[in-house]
Amino acid sequence: MASHGKLKKEKGSLAEYETQIKEVRSQLSEQLKVLDAQLEQKTQQLQDLSDYLRRRGEIEAEYARSLEKLSERFTLKTKKKEQTDLSVSQCWTELLNQTRQDSRDHSSLSEICSGTLTQRLSHCMEDTHRLAKKSKEVGLQMQDELLKVTAELQTALKTYHQYHTECLAAEGKLKEATRLEERHTGKSADLGLGQAAGQRRSSVKKMERLMEKRQGKVQETQLKCTKARNDYLLNLAAANAAMNKYYLEDICTMIDCTDLGYHLSVTRVMRGYLSNRSRAMQNLKNGLQQLEGAVSGLDQNQDRDALLQAHNVTFCLPFRFQHQPHEGDQVCEVSADCQVRYEMDTRFQQLQSRLAAVTLETEEVSKTLKATLTALLENISDDDCIPIPDISTLPLESMGDGPSTKPSLAKRRANQQETETYYFTKVKEYLSGSSLISKLQAKHDLLKEAIQKGRRKRFDVLCQKGSKYTETAVRVRKARPCSQYIHKLFTGDMLSFIQSSGQQIPLVVESCIRFINLHGEDPLTDSECDIDSVAGVLKLYFRGLTKPLFPEESFSQLMECVRK
Repeated sequence: MASHGKLKKEKGSLAEYETQIKEVRSQLSEQLKVLDAQLEQKTQQLQDLSDYLRRRGEIEAEYARSLEKLSERFTLKTKKKEQTDLSVSQCWTELLNQTRQDSRDHSSLSEICSGTLTQRLSHCMEDTHRLAKKSKEVGLQMQDELLKVTAELQTALKTYHQYHTECLAAEGKLKEATRLEERHTGKSADLGLGQAAGQRRSSVKKMERLMEKRQGKVQETQLKCTKARNDYLLNLAAANAAMNKYYLEDICTMIDCTDLGYHLSVTRVMRGYLSNRSRAMQNLKNGLQQLEGAVSGLDQNQDRDALLQAHNVTFCLPFRFQHQPHEGDQVCEVSADCQVRYEMDTRFQQLQSRLAAVTLETEEVSKTLKATLTALLENISDDDCIPIPDISTLPLESMGDGPSTKPSLAKRRANQQETETYYFTKVKEYLSGSSLISKLQAKHDLLKEAIQKGRRKRFDVLCQKGSKYTETAVRVRKARPCSQYIHKLFTGDMLSFIQSSGQQIPLVVESCIRFINLHGEDPLTDSECDIDSVAGVLKLYFRGLTKPLFPEESFSQLMECVRK
């Protein structure tokens, strides 16, 4: 019944994890749907704006032709009549001149609305679809990496549960064997001499072998369980870090990539329209100021934040994955004690080296990414939407057909798409690198904390033994608490300590080396002479120095020597 209850609880915790993963998958799918809906909305907005400008251009052209006919009609009438210097005639002449100017202004507005601005919106619509497709590819890649991390966490969880179950089973068998041995010992005491005594000795040896076997099995399963638990906790930290990274950073980056150039293109179109409209319709100044405020308010970051806020449930960070210990397991942190100590030290050093390398690579990619983004935005900010100059105000000498130094539109479009491809390549590299850094950093911090705890624990045990290899620690502890001893020797600067104490070699170093020289090569050293603990104290001293014995700038060269 007890094993059945444990199995039921185990299945319950795994089912809870499956439910949480299912919710995350559903949320990731919903995010892509929201981005697709946002693409449809942007497409519709661009289409509506393009239709409006096209129709506005037709209306402005009709209005310009009407004004031109009106001015020509009354100009011919005034030419047939006798010209006078009356103020009314001057006013009439200025009115006709103003009408002709209005006709030119509306004609200019018609040309830019029907031509340049609508063409720019068509390009923007094409760019929007292309960028949305590429951004979706990036999003799918990041979601796949996120789901991969959760799958690794699930595998580690199942492995941990399996080994812990085996550990509990081995401990149960050991307890059963212990009870059998106690009962057998009691029965053997009641037997007489002779043949019964021989049988008793044989039976005792069998029980001893059985106990030895059971104890070995317990130790083996405990070691496997510890390793599996460590791996699970590390994967748990990595999964939570990946979740934080994706929901707090990657989603914003993905939306920014989707909107890349969209706001800038719409801004350029609207500013081109505003410039021509302001020149043609000065009497609508107040209304144009309001539109100017709306155009100036185009903000990519603000729109992104508004989108996230409008779909808060879809884009909110899920709950952290909680530690789910197996039945009866009280350990909830990474262990760096006993048999896994050296393995954890090696793993921490490898992780630290890899984290430094990945961080350096990602920083270089980030610099390239920023420079590419600047170049891409400069390419988008072309001069197509600049208002056409008023030909009537230009001198005749400047109206020739001189060659333009500006690249052709087709060439600029090709350069823009090439830069976009390179930019998205760097976006993928940066997101992958930064996500890997967050996962490695989570494991690094967890391992660092576990190793530091293990070192402090080993040092406390070493101090409490009171054996001869800790004579230095004992002498110092007579004068000050152990915490002060640790602070002076294990977290300070070696040169400062030597200068202040007058010792050519710190006593803890001298004592540990002397003990290692005395007992290092003796395989039959008694149990009280713990050579590993003394060596651990020596390593702990050098690791605790604020200025390492070997300079940090030589670290890469030393590691290269070790690899060779």
